[in-house]
Amino acid sequence: MEIDPWYISGFVDGEGSFLVSFSKRQNMAMGVEVRPSFTVSQHERNKEVVCQLQRFFHCGSVRFNTRDQTYKFEVRSLSDLTNRVIPHFEAYPLLTSKQKDFESLRHVCHLMVHKAHLTHNGIEQIIKSSYLMNNLGARRYTMNNLLRMVRR
Repeated sequence: MEIDPWYISGFVDGEGSFLVSFSKRQNMAMGVEVRPSFTVSQHERNKEVVCQLQRFFHCGSVRFNTRDQTYKFEVRSLSDLTNRVIPHFEAYPLLTSKQKDFESLRHVCHLMVHKAHLTHNGIEQIIKSSYLMNNLGARRYTMNNLLRMVRR
C-alpha cells in the first residue's frame, strides 16, 4: 500500500523533528561539525509506521532506542535531506509552527551544499539559523559558545 504524501506531512507535523546539531571537532575546518537531521520517533508498537517512512523516502535508517522503547527513523545524509526530504516538504508543506523548523533546516542544508560550513561567515549563518529552530531537547552548546568556537 502506498502512503499518501499529505499523510506523511501531517504525521510529521505531529510527530517529526527537524534539527541541526553541532559537535566540537578539532579536525574539521571550522573546529565544529554541523549535523542536520530529520527524525520521527514512535513507540515500539508503532514500528511499522516508522518503517513505512523509510520506504516512502527511500533513505535514512531505523533504529531501536532501548532507553525509551521507541523506534526512530532518521535521515542525516546531506544528499538525502537535499534530494528527498526537502523536496517532499516543499511540495506538501507542514501546517504547524514546525514549518519554520523545516525552513531553517532547508536553509542550513542549502548553505552546506554550497560549502558555507567551511567558512567563518557561513558557519556563523548556519549556527544562527539553527538556533531559530524550536528544539525541545537540551543543547550541548549555547549559540554564543559555538560562535566563539568558530571565531579564531
